[in-house]
Amino acid sequence: MEPRIDPYHTEPDLIVLDNLFKDVKNGVCGAAAPAGEKSAPEIIEEKANEIPLEREYDKETVARLKSFNDPKSPAFTPTVFVTWDERHIPAIINEYIIRPYTRIGVRIVRHPTDVVFLTHILTYLTVNLGSAVWLFYHFTWWHGVAHVAFAVYCMGPFTLMMHNHIHNGGVLAKAWAWLDLSFPYVAYPLMGHTWNSYYYHHVKHHHVEGNGPGDLSSTIRYQRDELLHFLHYLGRFMFLVWLDLPLYFLRKNKAGLAMRACAWELASYAFYYVVAKLHPRATTFVFLLPLVIMRIALMMGNWGQHAFVDELEPDSDFRSSITLIDVTSNRFSFNDGYHTAHHLNPLRHWREQPVHFIQAKEAYRAGRALVFHNIDYFMMTVTLLRKDYKHLASCLVPMGDQIGMSQVEIAEMLKTKTRKFSEEDIKKKFK
Repeated sequence: MEPRIDPYHTEPDLIVLDNLFKDVKNGVCGAAAPAGEKSAPEIIEEKANEIPLEREYDKETVARLKSFNDPKSPAFTPTVFVTWDERHIPAIINEYIIRPYTRIGVRIVRHPTDVVFLTHILTYLTVNLGSAVWLFYHFTWWHGVAHVAFAVYCMGPFTLMMHNHIHNGGVLAKAWAWLDLSFPYVAYPLMGHTWNSYYYHHVKHHHVEGNGPGDLSSTIRYQRDELLHFLHYLGRFMFLVWLDLPLYFLRKNKAGLAMRACAWELASYAFYYVVAKLHPRATTFVFLLPLVIMRIALMMGNWGQHAFVDELEPDSDFRSSITLIDVTSNRFSFNDGYHTAHHLNPLRHWREQPVHFIQAKEAYRAGRALVFHNIDYFMMTVTLLRKDYKHLASCLVPMGDQIGMSQVEIAEMLKTKTRKFSEEDIKKKFK
């Protein structure tokens, strides 16, 4: 049966999926690394750019993907919006509005592909901020509900834009550093983030621990298809992260990070208290509801990203995270679906992820990595909690020795990756 591929995928993702399903059709399995040789796929991945590709369709795929990112290529395509590509926009609007805006935008953003970040910053500082100010000036219930709905719509793209921002020290050109440094302090609370908490938790903590035993958001101590386990995981983050994160830094002898993380979190709470005194109803819709929704979303997303952890090598990036090729993660959230690739190299530019993934396919095969399509991280979490492994198996894009497995075999294999690790297991398997 031919796989169902959503035509609303980004063009690079359509090309990647076509390439992967050619591998499936041709039975390209590669060689999986023997258990215990976890360094092999990491070494292959690091040298992926140097290893020549054997198959013509791989060479063609990489050449085409690279052309989208090369300003000197006729096929170069900056990302301006997440909802529409150039092909979706009428020619006259492209000619007289979008292209002139893009020519200005490429001089403001750090990378010429990233005009979309300018588009989003302008949206947040006009629509979202303007709506928030008006709610404090003239509150109505229908406006409050509409404001929260639009904020929720923006949360994914905003968070993944800031994901690029915190990993790379900004998204705008040096001449615009004043805006690059200041806009997050306006936008963070509007989008449900406390000031700088995302940076301290994600960059200074999560990427250091990598879903291991010391990671406060680690999934390994939970049965990842059990609702009560997920609720415990969510509750701890919701109510204790303000304390857990500074204590983590203190345990690591990083008192400076502990003080700064705690200070920014408490400063955010103090800000909420002050504005609530001024206008409690507006504060609820502008700041508090987005905060609660965002923290639920963050934990649902992280659970989905790290739900499948290999029972033999749980400390391998290939076997403790997944890759999603889906519309929500990659079109609207700047290739967040390439999560394994991000853990392997957190500094890789988001537009380079599809290129590198194809170049490093042999590493993913050797690492027994899991790749899915037509499902996002939130639905991954929901589907797991429903224990619907049959649907998850249908979403798997088989690679390596997964090619040729039946849907039943895939479902059984996936079940082995969601089991809770005992403390004894953790001592044995994490060094």
